[in-house]
Amino acid sequence: MVIKSIKKVYTYLMFLFLYAPIITLMIFSFNESRSRGKWAGFTLRWYRELFHDSVIKNAFYYTIVIAVLSAVISTIIGTVAAVGIHNMSFLGKKVVLNINYLPVLNPEIVTGVSLMTLFIFFKLQLGFLSMLLAHITFCIPYVVLAVLPKLRQLNKHLAEAALDLGATPSYAFRKIILPEIMPGIVTGALMAFTLSIDDFVISFFTAGRGVSNLSITVYSMARRGINPRINALSTLMFLVVLALLLIINKRTVDDISAERHPERKQKA
Repeated sequence: MVIKSIKKVYTYLMFLFLYAPIITLMIFSFNESRSRGKWAGFTLRWYRELFHDSVIKNAFYYTIVIAVLSAVISTIIGTVAAVGIHNMSFLGKKVVLNINYLPVLNPEIVTGVSLMTLFIFFKLQLGFLSMLLAHITFCIPYVVLAVLPKLRQLNKHLAEAALDLGATPSYAFRKIILPEIMPGIVTGALMAFTLSIDDFVISFFTAGRGVSNLSITVYSMARRGINPRINALSTLMFLVVLALLLIINKRTVDDISAERHPERKQKA
């Protein structure tokens, strides 16, 4: 009983240590004073100024456009790649999966510098296109990892039965395989969107003049000194990412529940 209580206290302290700075930041985003150590009253002033800041609005535009495009493109490429990997032989699948893990495990600074060097080598001007290609590159492995488990759970005889009944391979994929793996595809797309919004290191090395996302903008603002708008912007970014993670977790829980209780899925 005592050990159980100690474990609970340790867990609570760990989460407090992790989230206390974020909670403090969110509270001070409503602080009337510019000081980070003095509470002067509640205000929405910094949020109003945030939405009237042309630099932040420009960064928000690029962040959303790049996140949406990279999520869509990486989801398409990642889904096709996952299907190809799933149909490989055991040895080929193991080799390709290990290669797929490399960008996930690789330090972001190495990936960022490598992509920047590659773009410069091919004389591609750093800017919107280079940042978009970089985001697509590091999002694809996560999509593959999200889709593959659904392909493993798929009954392979369904597609074979459709082909035996006269369906073309493309029709069988669209009508049978795709609906079955759709939860994994949606999860992969949400992960790609979240990672793109959240990324700083790779974006920093592949962004060009006149192109900046919210992470780079926050970094630039912080270097110039204390700015309460950073607190407001960081709060909004945290809430958006938190909402997306909750959606991903909800979908994962629903998928696990559907696998354990297939009769509920059929009734739905």
